[in-house]
Amino acid sequence: MTRIRFHLAISYDQYRLAYEGSRKTIRVRADDGRTIDFPASNVQKFLTREGIHGYFEMQLSAENRFVGINRIDA
Repeated sequence: MTRIRFHLAISYDQYRLAYEGSRKTIRVRADDGRTIDFPASNVQKFLTREGIHGYFEMQLSAENRFVGINRIDA
């Protein structure tokens, strides 16, 4: 299993645009320097009125398929 860690700081409106837009993805730079795109729906459960802010760890299978995501302490 692959684990990718990254910070995410987007406002509620920015998230809404990504989720409802034609692309429906969020792009972040991971701690290891790579840029990753993933469906906005993967982080929807973390959405508050202020947006989504925090440090996250995404888990991918050996086939690079999304397994899960958690907010973690830095």
